[in-house]
Amino acid sequence: MTRVWVLPVLLLLSGAVAATGPALGGDPVMAAALLLLFVLFAGLTSPLIFPRPLSAAEARRRSASDGRPVVYWRPGCTYCLRLRLRLGRDASRLHWVDIWRDPAGAAVVRAANGGDETVPSVVVADRAHTNPDPAWVREQLPPRT
Repeated sequence: MTRVWVLPVLLLLSGAVAATGPALGGDPVMAAALLLLFVLFAGLTSPLIFPRPLSAAEARRRSASDGRPVVYWRPGCTYCLRLRLRLGRDASRLHWVDIWRDPAGAAVVRAANGGDETVPSVVVADRAHTNPDPAWVREQLPPRT
C-alpha cells in the first residue's frame, strides 16, 4: 500500500528542495510557483485522482451485473492517467482495480498480457484490451439511465 505513495511523496520533497533556492535567494514568487508545480504533479501521480479502487472479484461481480468495463491500473502510470483524464466524468462509470493493492487484479493483468503487468488493461465482456483508446472505452459504456 505504501508503494503507491512513493512517487507523489518524492515529488513533494523535490518541490520543497527546488523551491528552497529561490526562496532563500529572495524570489518568493518563483519559489511558490515551483512548489505549486510539484504539488500538482504529485496530485496527478497519486491514487487520489482515480475513482475508489475495487477488488478484482468485486469489479468482476459488478461488471457482470451492470455490463460496465473493468479497468486494471496502477498509480504513477502515465497511460492510466491519460485514460482517466480523457474519460473525464465517464471514468466514474467504470470499475477500477489498482493492481498494486490487489494481487488478484495483478494476476488478471499478467494472464491477459503474457506475464507482463501492462496497464491500463480494460476488460470488456471477459476480453482484455491493453492500453485502449479512451474514445473506444467510452463507447463500451452502457447508455446512461
